[in-house]
Amino acid sequence: MSSAQLESAYRVCGRIAAEHGRTYFLATRLLAASRRPAVHALYAFARTVDDLVDHAVAEPAAELDRIEHALRTALDRGGADEPVLLALTDTIERYDIAPRHFWTFLESMRMDIPGSAVYRDRYATMADLRDYMRGSAAAIGLQLLPVLGTVVPRAAAEPAAAALGEAFQLTNFLRDVGEDLDRGRVYLPAEDLAAFGVDHDLLLHCRRTGHTEPRLRRALAHLIAVNRDLYRRAAPGIDLLDPRVRPAIRTASALYADILTEIEHTGYAVFTTRATVPHHRRLHVATANFILRKNTPAPSFRREPGLRGGSLTTDSLASRLASE
Repeated sequence: MSSAQLESAYRVCGRIAAEHGRTYFLATRLLAASRRPAVHALYAFARTVDDLVDHAVAEPAAELDRIEHALRTALDRGGADEPVLLALTDTIERYDIAPRHFWTFLESMRMDIPGSAVYRDRYATMADLRDYMRGSAAAIGLQLLPVLGTVVPRAAAEPAAAALGEAFQLTNFLRDVGEDLDRGRVYLPAEDLAAFGVDHDLLLHCRRTGHTEPRLRRALAHLIAVNRDLYRRAAPGIDLLDPRVRPAIRTASALYADILTEIEHTGYAVFTTRATVPHHRRLHVATANFILRKNTPAPSFRREPGLRGGSLTTDSLASRLASE
C-alpha cells in the first residue's frame, strides 16, 4: 500500500462524509486536522453499510457477509482493495480500535435485512430497541472514542460514548418514522406507543394521510423526552474527552438534539416534513464552539498515536488532507 493510495482512500471517505452527513461533517471541522481523516473513515464505513441495507441491493445479506469477510481479511493481512475499507483498516490500526465494535455493528445491520436469521422489523420494548442500538449506535460511539482521545482510562468514558450514540440514533428514528414505515420497519417501541393508544394500523393511517393524529403526537412527545434524557446522561462524558475535541462533540450533540426541537416546531409532522436544523442555527453553534476550540490549549500529557509499521505519520497525512 502506497502513501498515495492511502491518501486517496481517505479523500473518498471525506467526500462521503461531506455529502451525506451535514451535521456530522460540520462538527468534524472543529476537530484538529490530524483526527478528521479517521472520523471520516468511520463515518464512510457506517454509511456504506447503512446504504447497503436501506437501498435496493439484490442480495444485501450476502453483500454484508462479503464486506465483513473483506474487513476481517484486511485486518489480518493488511491493506484492502476498496477505498473505504483501506482507510478504515488504517484507522483501526492507527488508533487501536477494538475490532469487536465493528462485528457488533454488522450484526445489528443484519437485523434490518429480511430473511436474515436475526431480522427484526418491530421492537416491543425500549429494552429490545436498545439491544439493537447496542450495535447500530453505541458501537459507533465506541469506535470513535479512541480517535477522540480521553483524559481518563478509555473504559471509564465508554458508557457515555455509547449513550451519546444511542441518543443520535433515537433522534434519527423519531425524525424518520415515515421513511422507516415505507421500508416495512417500526423502530419506535410498541409498548411506548401503546401507552398512548398508538398501534401499527394508526401509524400506517398517519403515513397515508400525512396527518399526525393527537395520540401519536403525544407518543412522540414522550419519546422526545426519553431522547433528551439520553442526551443529558451522555453530556458529562464530553468532559472525559481530550479538551481539544470537546467543542466538536458538543456541537454535534447540540445540533442533533435540535432536530427534536424542530420536530416539535412542525407540530410533529414527521410524515410530511423532514426536520432539519436551520443553517443559521448550525452556523451559530459551530462558530461558538470553534472559538472555544481555538482558546483550548493542547494538554501536555496527550500524545497522538502514530501509524503502526508505516512511514506515513498522523501529522503528515493530516497536512496532505487539510483541504478536506
